[in-house]
Parts: sequence; structure tokens; C-alpha cells
Amino acid sequence: MQDENNDITFSDETEDNSASLVKKLREKIRELEQKNQEYLTGWQKERADGINLRKKLEEEKIEFSKFAKEDISTELISVLDSFDSAFKNKELWEKVDKNWRQGVEYIHTQLINVLANHGISVICPLGEKFDPQRDEAIENVAVENPDDDHKIIEVLSVGYKLQNKIIRAPKVRVGGV
Repeated sequence: MQDENNDITFSDETEDNSASLVKKLREKIRELEQKNQEYLTGWQKERADGINLRKKLEEEKIEFSKFAKEDISTELISVLDSFDSAFKNKELWEKVDKNWRQGVEYIHTQLINVLANHGISVICPLGEKFDPQRDEAIENVAVENPDDDHKIIEVLSVGYKLQNKIIRAPKVRVGGV
């Protein structure tokens, strides 16, 4: 009698054939166990690859979201620059109706708060040591006090960062002896 799925032959012969049949069955079992292990290993690898792919896609989604935030942030920063320009002209700003001025200042604060809620913060390093990784030096200014050497003595325009990434460096004047 021949088994349809493999090459093992069953017969009603002698004990030698029984030992041979047992040996063949053990070999077939070993083969099948090996194949089973290969399938299991392959399945586990594919599952791990799927998990890694999902993690990678999630990270890319987060990065894309950050990029989108950075893009719109840079546009909104130009609006904040316009506010800052208006506020810098103290003489004209003080001549504007007080209620109107307070309203504009409130809108400015709202805009800054919205950006802060999305991880965007202002960098204003006035009085701090100059950091070339963070700051953009526009001018070096002579100072008499040695403590002011390499310190930021004026911020010409504030900088902004998104989480820990600087999206615009502050433009500063640095003291030098």
C-alpha cells in the first residue's frame, strides 16, 4: 500500500520491513518537524517585519506632522515679526488709542500661546553667553566690562524653536572686549 502524500510504502512483510518502516517514519517526522520549524521561523520573521514597518510608518507620520508644523510656523513667525515691528516704534505705539493697543497686544499674546501649544517657543537670549549653535551674531560691540565679553547685549530679532529644533535663530549683538 502506497501513502499518497509521501514515499513511504506499507506492506505486510517481515519484521525487517517494520524496522525499516519505523526508521522511514522517524526520518519523515524529522523532516516535517524541520519544515515546521522553518515555517514558524519565517512566520515570526514576517511578523517582526510587520511590527517594525508599523513603527517606522508611525515615526514617519510624526516626522511629517513636525514638518507640517514647521512650515506653517515659519509663515506665522512673519506675522509675529510684524507685531514686533509695530511694538518697537514706542513713540507711535503710545499715540495709538489705549483700548485698540491692548486689543492688538492681546491678539499677539493669543498667537504666541497657540504656537506654544504646538511646541513652538520664542528664543530671546538677552544677557546670555553667545552660543553659535543657537544665535546669529549680526554685530560685535565693544564693551568695557569684561563680564560682558561674549554676552548678548541686544536681541535684534527673537528666534523660534519647534520642540528642540531651531527654526529661526535669534539675531543678536554680542559684546566683546
